[in-house]
Amino acid sequence: MHTATSLDHYRLLGRSGLRVSPLSLGTMTFGADWGWGADESEARRIFDAYVDRGGNFIDTSVNYTNGAAEQILGRFAKAKRDQLVLATKYTMARDAANINSGGNHRYNLVRSVDTSLRQLDTDRIDLMYVHAWDFTTQPEEVMRALDDLVRAGKLLYLGICNTPAWRVAQMQTLADLRGWSPLVALQIEYSLVERTVEHELLPMAQALGLGVLPWSPLGGGILTGKYSTADLSDDNSAEVSGDRKGVIASIGHLNTRSLAIADVVGNVADELGASRAQVALAWTLAQAGVVSPIIGARTLAQAEDNLGALAVSLSTDQLHRLQAVSAPAPIFPERFIGRPMAQQLIFGTATLGGRHG
Repeated sequence: MHTATSLDHYRLLGRSGLRVSPLSLGTMTFGADWGWGADESEARRIFDAYVDRGGNFIDTSVNYTNGAAEQILGRFAKAKRDQLVLATKYTMARDAANINSGGNHRYNLVRSVDTSLRQLDTDRIDLMYVHAWDFTTQPEEVMRALDDLVRAGKLLYLGICNTPAWRVAQMQTLADLRGWSPLVALQIEYSLVERTVEHELLPMAQALGLGVLPWSPLGGGILTGKYSTADLSDDNSAEVSGDRKGVIASIGHLNTRSLAIADVVGNVADELGASRAQVALAWTLAQAGVVSPIIGARTLAQAEDNLGALAVSLSTDQLHRLQAVSAPAPIFPERFIGRPMAQQLIFGTATLGGRHG
């Protein structure tokens, strides 16, 4: 993959021919309905800063800020609709009291798509994600329902988020065997504080033609240095927190390991004269299979700082230090097969080079 240096240095999305910017603009912060987002005027400034630089890939969801994010984005995108790739998601409940307003099933998919089309005020969704696997719906139901909506012209491309690698592989195989629309994008949490996706999800994505879009590449803000040992928390509330610190605590990243990683990010940032956010994003951009990390900003200043990551180049030594402090422990079968004894049992004493081409 080529190295991107600006938002208009586009990349192909997975096995598709769709061209997207190397940073995607996230809109979970558009609207103040959840207590910590940007109001519409600030969201407009963030949107304009991204699009004016050539950015074309914008991420949202039917439920972000209770639907306000899609409505705000729809107003912003109207005048430049055909220049933009709008990605949204379904799965999360739109009405907590309605059991069928959430989940992966066809009923929710159809109603969610109609809701998103209305909120975005558009005639199609360019990229539709399954937002998370619900562990109840059959994969055949999901893939056939998605394909029906592609054939109807309501959806153009398909992706999936927050789902085990074995399930994604099963769904992609079903699509290929039955001539249904394939998945072309995989959205996963991926950052220096969340690298366990390297065990199964990243290799799966590369093998099956899914472009990877990391969410929370700044580790929820931990990698920017905004938290200290005084902020450590194991809070795990079921409700969406009214502040960003509560949100990060709820996904398990306010711990001493994350702070140690953030310290190394800070050291590298000082060496480069860059911000910590730029270093964290530059690391994510450098990882194999990554197409477009998703940036989410509450202020124009944050957005512009994040966009500056495209100008940051990490040295081999700096990459090594970041890799070393954040490396996840191996899991089975990698833990077993990667050991010298197992390698010799498989390959003997000969040396075998990697695959070329």
